[in-house]
This record gives sequence, structure tokens and C-alpha cells, in this order.
Amino acid sequence: MKILQRYFAVSIAQAVAFVLVAFLALNAFFDLTGQLPVIGNNGYRLQHALLFVLLRLPYHVYVVMPIAALLGTIYTMAQFAASSEFTIMRASGMSTRQAAWMLFKIGIVLVLITFIFGELIAPRTAPVAERMRLSARGATVTQGFVSGMWTKDVVRSEGITGAVTGSRFFNVRQFRNDGQLIDVRLYEFDTNFRMRSLITAARGSYKGNNTWRLEEVTQTVFSNTAPDAASATAAGQQGLSNYGQDSSRVVTRKLPGMDLVSEVTPKIISVSASDPDRMSANELAVYARHLSENKQESERFQIAFWKKLFDPLAIFVLMALALPFAYLQTRSGGISIKIFAGIMLGVGYMLVNSLSASLGVLSSMPAPLTAIAPSLVFLALALVALWRVERH
Repeated sequence: MKILQRYFAVSIAQAVAFVLVAFLALNAFFDLTGQLPVIGNNGYRLQHALLFVLLRLPYHVYVVMPIAALLGTIYTMAQFAASSEFTIMRASGMSTRQAAWMLFKIGIVLVLITFIFGELIAPRTAPVAERMRLSARGATVTQGFVSGMWTKDVVRSEGITGAVTGSRFFNVRQFRNDGQLIDVRLYEFDTNFRMRSLITAARGSYKGNNTWRLEEVTQTVFSNTAPDAASATAAGQQGLSNYGQDSSRVVTRKLPGMDLVSEVTPKIISVSASDPDRMSANELAVYARHLSENKQESERFQIAFWKKLFDPLAIFVLMALALPFAYLQTRSGGISIKIFAGIMLGVGYMLVNSLSASLGVLSSMPAPLTAIAPSLVFLALALVALWRVERH
């Protein structure tokens, strides 16, 4: 059985590697052609475009690995059926359960590879690629946003652990590649949603420990509080009958710099402009929690988080779906027809996966169920297919 397992593993690994390389080459070609129109603008050269394409490859490995596993396994199983090798294996005592177990052990390696690329490598290379491209073109992260980048924050009485005393809207017109903020605006509100202050700063840099250092600051404080009983009585004795009717006042002061304690970190700012599909599970969890704590919509990021966990596991499902192809005889169609059927299954999986995520955002379906639903659908198809081929 060990020799048979090794034979299975080598055959499937070779087929999956071939399909994966083909898909990566195709994706790299499309990425490069997408960069050709901007080559020559500012300082963006061909070497920058090639480096950008290279740094995006780990993300493509994560995306196409399940489909490569499906097509590679289908090709191998179809080869076994065409050469009657699988028939000999079954005559030698190999059951469907044993074949599925061998595929499962091969799938573990592919799942680990997918997880490493999707969770450890791609989330690091993708931001580097984007920063390199923007830097070479003289652009900034927020250049594509008309009013800059927005995120919500909470105001606390003391430090980062004090009681919540209000909310803050964080607006950054430019977020440079070195992490510096340019043209910062902070709109602070009290717990009754009355505007309390407006802070503008020419620049901002992160000092660590949830503290920003703002420079060239203009702080406008709005005071609109009702007078207390003692003040009202004293005012009445002095004949100030209109005291307290309009106690609003505005105080503006300019400061060379100030420290701002905020739950918003450079990671949160950069993540707010990122594609959730290119973020790690840890980044998605942190940002989704930040949105939930600030009472903002977080369903899209919660679904992306659970998809990060479940999508690599779909490799097991798709390889199980490929196993019935070994039971199809040559008269059921040549290898090319089986490969075409596998491509259609792969396309169907990608469409269902994308549709499920979109429906999850629109509906009230729990995020874990939304993320795992496509795998459950195709697992049911695999079980039905195996049941049918075993009966016949």
C-alpha cells in the first residue's frame, strides 16, 4: 500500500504542478499586460512592472491551488482509467475508501501549501507590490479616493482603556508608503452625537502604543453646554435674563504639535484601503472587530475571514469530486473530455463561491455558513457521484 500511495502522490503532484504553473503563467501574463499602459509614466519602468507581477504570484498560488488540485487529480484519475491501472488496483483489493484516504493524505500537503501562501506569504508580498508600484509612479495609497481615506474611532477618557466619551471620524487625505499621514482631519462627537471638536494637522506619524504625533495642528473646540443651577441663579440676580439661552462658543487654537491616542493604527488605515481577499485572517479579524466595536458594517470582512479558513479545505472536497473520474471507462469519453468536465466543475465552484460571498453580504446568513456553503454543495455532489459509480 505504501508503494501505491507513493505512486498516487507522485502522479498527482506532477499533474497539479503542471496545471499550477500553467495558471500562474497565464495570470502573470494578464498582470503584465495590465501594467504595460502605465510603463513610462513618471518613474515607472519595465523592471518595476516585472517585480510587481512577481510579487503578486503568491496570491495567485493561493487562488488557483484548489482548481489546480481538481484538474491535476482528474487528469491523473483519467490516465489511470484509460490505461486500466485503476481497474488493476481495484482487483488487487483497493477499495474506494482506501483510494479516498490516499487522496486525503495528498490533499493535506496541498492544503498546507495553500495556507502558507495565503496566510503567510501573499499578505506580505501584495502590500509590498502595491507600495512599490505607487512609489515608482509617485502616487500614494489614498490617491484613488476623492476625499481621502475614512475610518471611525472612539474617544476615551483616559488612554486606550478608559471609558468611552464619544466618537471620532478619522480622515486622511494622503497615506504615504512610509506610513506618514498628510492632511489629517479629525471630527469628534460626544455621546449625544453633538460635534465637540475639529482637529486638522498637516502631518502625522505613528509613535507606537496607539499614539500618533500630529504636527502643525489647528484645534477648534465647540462648547454647547447648558449652565448649571448655581450659574443660572447668579445670572438671574445680576439681571442677565438671556443667560443660558445661547451658551455656544467656539475656541480655536494653533499648536506646533500634539499627541493623539487612538485605536486607529497604521495597519487599520492601510487595511481599510485593501482588498479583503488579499488580507490575512489575522488582519481580517482585527479590522472586523474594529468595525463592530465602532458599530459599522463588518459582514464583508467577517465573510472574508471565514473564507480564509475554509477555502483551502475545499481542496479535499474538489479532490474527492475528481475520484469518480477513475471509475469512468474509456468509452465514457477520452481524457480531453474529462479534463473539460473538470474545467467546468472548477469554473462552477468559483462562480458558486463568489455568488455565496455576495449573497452573504446582502442577506443575514451567518458568515461561517456563507463561507462553507460552496464546499458543502460540492461535497454533496462528490458523495452522489461516488455512490453512482460504485453502484454501476
